[in-house]
Amino acid sequence: MSDAAEDAPTIGINMHSSITQIAAEDWDACACPEVADGRRAYDPFTTHRFIKAFEDSGSVGAGTGWDPRYLTAEMDGQIIACAPLYAKSHSQGEYIFDHNWAHAWERAGGRYYPKLQIAVPFTPATGRRFLTRPGFEVEGISALTQGAIQVASDNGLSSFHVTFCTEAEAIAGEQIGLMRRRTQQYHWENRDYDSFDAFLRDLSSRKRKNIRKERDRAQAFGGTIHQFTGDDIQPEHWDAFWDFYQDTGARKWGTPYLTRKFFHLAQKRLRDDILLVLAERDGEWVAGAMNVIGRDTLYGRYWGCTEDHPCLHFELCYYQAMDFAIAHGQTRVEAGAQGEHKLSRGYLPVYTHSLHWMADPGFSDAVARYLEAEAEAVGQDIEVLTQYGPFRKGDIEDHE
Repeated sequence: MSDAAEDAPTIGINMHSSITQIAAEDWDACACPEVADGRRAYDPFTTHRFIKAFEDSGSVGAGTGWDPRYLTAEMDGQIIACAPLYAKSHSQGEYIFDHNWAHAWERAGGRYYPKLQIAVPFTPATGRRFLTRPGFEVEGISALTQGAIQVASDNGLSSFHVTFCTEAEAIAGEQIGLMRRRTQQYHWENRDYDSFDAFLRDLSSRKRKNIRKERDRAQAFGGTIHQFTGDDIQPEHWDAFWDFYQDTGARKWGTPYLTRKFFHLAQKRLRDDILLVLAERDGEWVAGAMNVIGRDTLYGRYWGCTEDHPCLHFELCYYQAMDFAIAHGQTRVEAGAQGEHKLSRGYLPVYTHSLHWMADPGFSDAVARYLEAEAEAVGQDIEVLTQYGPFRKGDIEDHE
């Protein structure tokens, strides 16, 4: 053994069943060290307060299929990295679909669930998943990966997954032996626009007219659209939004993922991270969209309504988000998973990334072949769809 290897510091891995077992200052020193300058976190979803709200509200934990197994990596008495790891008993609320893998595994006589997953529950938003203190990126990613795989191996689990990680993490994970998956979403990029009209000037004439017509139709719903964040958000707004969320959740997922208590905690702890866009008509809240505010990105999360009005969904979810991003100098709006209808409204296809490890070598080889073919297909889709975007053809290259 070389002297360098003998002198290498030992990294200890610990697993925690509750975020309360990890001090907020230690977690956030890894998750959002940038807040030291007094500004927002780049990714609010991985902050201690957000993860704790999921847990305290009962949205994750016993009976939800999301059982916390948070990992920390410690060196010389200091936590240098952590990860929001969960034992999953299903594949709901993930948005990186592996149902076919589960079916194939079980048809072969295996047991796919539980599996391990580093993720932000119910949140298809890209961000760091291996949360490391600055300067410990290499050691942290390696230690957390090895720790998760060891937990999976020791417990006879089928697999370990990391969803909606950054491209840099995907590359690093692939280099240490994980399988990389490429999928896609639709994001809107702010090209230093000083107004919504400035954005419209980048579009083809037909698309520009269509968006103006949609906004006019939406604004004619007979009421007023409001944006609320921070202390302007009141409990009555959450009461209304809970009704919207339940309706949409019941139609899309069968059972809404978040509990009512989560929105109560959001009012107490997270309101500075939240933008609510609500439509009011005749003194009643009739529709709304919830967004989460990052330092340079606005994340669209949930939408719902109690009345149907033409184009109001597009206005509240997409155009109001773009207005907010322009007004606050944010560079991007991520509007969530799926939805080719976003393309004509200025949201272009981009890659999203995940990482995967399978315990069975034969199954791992089969998944690797599938991912290679899938990546090629996704790349072709992005290339074609970008050409069908609303931007003037001379501007397309600037958006790729």
